[in-house]
This record gives sequence, structure tokens and C-alpha cells, in this order.
Amino acid sequence: MQVMIREAKREDLEQIRALYQQPDFHGLDMVPLEQSERIFEQMAGYPYYKVFVAEYENQIAGTFTLAILPSLTGDFAGVIEDVVVKAECRGHSVGEKMMRFALEQGKKAGCYKVALSSNVKRDRAHKFYESLGFEKHGYSFVTEM
Repeated sequence: MQVMIREAKREDLEQIRALYQQPDFHGLDMVPLEQSERIFEQMAGYPYYKVFVAEYENQIAGTFTLAILPSLTGDFAGVIEDVVVKAECRGHSVGEKMMRFALEQGKKAGCYKVALSSNVKRDRAHKFYESLGFEKHGYSFVTEM
């Protein structure tokens, strides 16, 4: 079965939200669907801030967001966030196809780098990212607001 990556549509939001509810992702209480819809619309107003989905076996099997950020130096950097694959679809190249797609989008946009962050507890995800050529770089700092 082939994995297809495409830009998410508003009607995909419920399935995307279900992916985020998996215990090994966030498993958090989410904002109401209506608020997710407003956020999705706001994202479309940015020059490049997109949600993508991976389809596998006629279902949405994964998702990620990609932002392409310009700097005043004229460089562009890509930022990948919220990467998640449905538990039962892991091991079928869904995550690999998503990350390769994201990297290709960054390359097309002229990014000098594409970065992502991952929770320190997600050892399996770290090994996965490293298998795709990502390297640990510097430190990541967070302040809870």
C-alpha cells in the first residue's frame, strides 16, 4: 500500500485531532473543534505554515506541520512540528514518507536547514529521526507559560 502526503483540509481536522489524542503523543485535553477550525484558518494566513496529512490504507495515518520562516539575512529555515503517526500504522513507512516530504518542501523553498524538536522522553522517535539523517544540535530551551 502506498503512502500519500497532501495538505490537510478543514474536513480532516477531526481525524488529525484523534491522532493527537494518542497516549504516546500528547494525550491531552484539546481545545474544542471550533477553536481548532479557527486556528487552522489563521495558519492559512501565514506565508508558509501548513498542516499535512499522510494517507495510508484509505485513512489519515499521520500528520505534521511545516513552517518556512524567512530571516532578515535572506535565509529561510524550516520548522517541523506536531509529528504523529497512528499507532497501528507505524512500521509502514508513514513517518519516513512524511519527513522526506517535509525535507523536500524545505529544499524547494531554499531553506538552509530544517529543524524539529521532540520530547526528551520519546527515545523511539529520536532513533527514527536520526535514521533519517537528523542530528542532535545544541540545546532546546522551554519556558512554561
